[in-house]
Amino acid sequence: MVLALVVAAILLLLYTGERIAGRVFDERVTFRKRDKIPYGTYVAYENLKEMFPHATIASDRKEPGDWDSLSNYGKGQALMIVSPYFNADEEEMKTLVDFVKRGNDVFVSTMKVSYQAEKMIGCDVFYPMQLNMGMKMEEDDTLKLLIDVPARRQVEQFSYPGKKRDFYFYEYDTITTTVLGYNAHSQPNFLQLNAGKGHFFLHLAPMAFSNYFLLHKNNMAYYEKALSVISPNTTKVIWDEYFLAKEQRDERNNKPNWLAVFLRDRSLRWALLTALFALLVYVLMEMRRKQRSIPVIHKPKNDSLDFVKTIGRLYHDKGDHLNLSRKMAAYFLEHVRSRYKLATTELDEEFVQNLRFKTGMDIDPIREIVSFIVQLNTAKSVTDQQLIAFHKQLESFYKIA
Repeated sequence: MVLALVVAAILLLLYTGERIAGRVFDERVTFRKRDKIPYGTYVAYENLKEMFPHATIASDRKEPGDWDSLSNYGKGQALMIVSPYFNADEEEMKTLVDFVKRGNDVFVSTMKVSYQAEKMIGCDVFYPMQLNMGMKMEEDDTLKLLIDVPARRQVEQFSYPGKKRDFYFYEYDTITTTVLGYNAHSQPNFLQLNAGKGHFFLHLAPMAFSNYFLLHKNNMAYYEKALSVISPNTTKVIWDEYFLAKEQRDERNNKPNWLAVFLRDRSLRWALLTALFALLVYVLMEMRRKQRSIPVIHKPKNDSLDFVKTIGRLYHDKGDHLNLSRKMAAYFLEHVRSRYKLATTELDEEFVQNLRFKTGMDIDPIREIVSFIVQLNTAKSVTDQQLIAFHKQLESFYKIA
């Protein structure tokens, strides 16, 4: 009994330990507005209502210029983009810049900027060597940010003990650009560019909009200061999900499948080709071994003529031409009944016409055959010439019909 209790206690402790160990910190970086995990952006999205109480808040997954929630030709609108990679192409950048010039704001927070975006904005971003080479980055356990909003007033510092992943601008146009924020080394990571009647904001520390960062101590103040650069008269604030989804699509498209891995390696490629060739040979051999020969089906042969000749020789040898003629006539009528489904009780002109129609023969040979058969009913004898003529007529009929 005591032993059973000890075993039960040990099992309970193991189970409880596994449950506790199972509550691990979720380190996935999603930046999705619906995710309440540490590196989701649920808090950032939901607090837009507090920052812009008089504006319409919504999200949009359409590409630039195709928005459901924004007007391409309106003003007083804001588009907020939080994504690991702002991979805008040249056409998308032109659309965004035109949107800004009409009196709107675009706020982008990202770790990496496409070449087309850097070129159009006129800036260069420093990335660690690991990121440029596609290697996994070493995670720093602290992110420190400085914000200077309004610019050149009072710089404030914010931090949290989470993933860092912030980069900085090492070159930008100082005439058209205003620096709004820095990293822990006082390197610029938050720029404002003026274009027409609007503003384009580029921020290189998207972790600052994660749930973990914003809920750490008083970091909501960073959020409020960062977004205070957007005009307070904004009527629409749209949370963009297009570039987040685009980045995920690009990752899936660039991820090699198993076939690509096989074909890239020389040894695996030859092994795959050899296996396919062996499989093909096996299938062909099995098909050849199991295939049954298809019997040749000959065209049905008309044996009527051979039968008539055989019967004819039998009766001709006996010299009974009348009996032989009647046998030949009876077989002819049976042939007509079975093949052409014609009644032979009345051998009149209507019968002749029907038989001509069924066989497609000229009417005269048919009329001669039928006439001779009718005569046989009352004939006393049949001469050699009559028998030969009747035989030839039937022979011609069977060949055609």
